[in-house]
Amino acid sequence: MRIVIAEDSVLLRAGLIKLLETSGFEVAAAVGEAGGLLAAVREHRPDAAIVDVRMPPGFTDEGVRAALVMRQESPEVAVLLLSQYVEERYAAELLAASTRGIGYLLKDRVADVSVFLDALRRVASGGTALDPEVVSQLLLRRHRDPLDRLTPREKEVLAVMAEGRSNAGIAAALVVSESAVAKHINNIFAKLDLPHTEGDHRRVLAVLRFLDGEP
Repeated sequence: MRIVIAEDSVLLRAGLIKLLETSGFEVAAAVGEAGGLLAAVREHRPDAAIVDVRMPPGFTDEGVRAALVMRQESPEVAVLLLSQYVEERYAAELLAASTRGIGYLLKDRVADVSVFLDALRRVASGGTALDPEVVSQLLLRRHRDPLDRLTPREKEVLAVMAEGRSNAGIAAALVVSESAVAKHINNIFAKLDLPHTEGDHRRVLAVLRFLDGEP
């Protein structure tokens, strides 16, 4: 799996390179600014890009802006955003542009190697991976119908689903059976008025409803 890294911190960039290479990934390029990210993706066509939210020169949202451009130019390239703080609007903005291959983690998660690598693999395979802290902030902010129809347990299931976890992952996180998770998810789909579709499309729509907080 080929990865491009865009991270302005020299130490973190070097650490990511070593971690990924020792874990079997190929680091095609590692750059320190947003413009370099776009050039590297155009040249190397990686499977995924790990992108710092705040990058030179302004250290505001340069990484997100570059990621949005990258997704327009190369929608097949997955994006895993890294941020020092919870800035949930960036996760919602990126998800609004695309529903596949998106991740948003706090940089502290990189220290938990198994969690970080699991998130990267999930995103690179076309899934989503949202930091639990980001999901928690979104849950506190969103209190509009039809989400208010959900029970507390259904909201917990939807919050963990928003992290990109499978039914088995949700069951493990909430210490319940997979059959209970499946029942809760069916209730969520019904209460959010999501019609039956093929594949995982309803899961994506449910997560987007959760992020938008709107019918």
